Amino acid sequence: MFTLPELPYKYSALEPIIDEETMRIHHTKHHQSYIDKLNQVLVANPDLANKSIEDLMGNLKELPTEVQLAVRNHGGGYANHCLFWQILQPSQDNNLPTGISADLINRDLVDFITFKKDFTNVALSIFGSGWVWLVQDKNGQLKISKTANQDSPLSESLKPVLALDVWEHAYYLKYQNRRIDYVEGFFSLINWQKVNQFIEEDKN
Repeated sequence: MFTLPELPYKYSALEPIIDEETMRIHHTKHHQSYIDKLNQVLVANPDLANKSIEDLMGNLKELPTEVQLAVRNHGGGYANHCLFWQILQPSQDNNLPTGISADLINRDLVDFITFKKDFTNVALSIFGSGWVWLVQDKNGQLKISKTANQDSPLSESLKPVLALDVWEHAYYLKYQNRRIDYVEGFFSLINWQKVNQFIEEDKN
């Protein structure tokens, strides 16, 4: 059974980019709802209860047909938010990647300025709700990708290392329809040390 993770900072810590009320609702209501509904599926299917979220999301087609959509939606909602919370930190001036994330962005995505522009364009291109990702493929190559709704890169055999939630509930109280301002502010919040940790995990 899955539980709501504690945030590594206070709800107010990301202001003024993300306001306290949005963080509190996003974490305690939206994320909690995905967890509750995912756990309902696990209670009804105890053979799935001991599987990790990576196993569930990475092997959706192997799950019973009748639970695939629920796990896709609610398991994705759980996994996506767990990563999102971790790669955020209080706003930093001149917040640039360092270490391995900087090296791989320069290797695979030209440079940080190009990465930021391309990532922003993908975020603005999403129609409706979804996520923007920095992922690694099986060869360790960094790529920018997007998913609709709560779909996860884990289901595409991709390793997410950076995420941006562009569902309206992530920004609407402060930014209303100004998604571009939310995306711009996001870059000052990225915890590049945590991104580096995700890149380094399971590295051969």
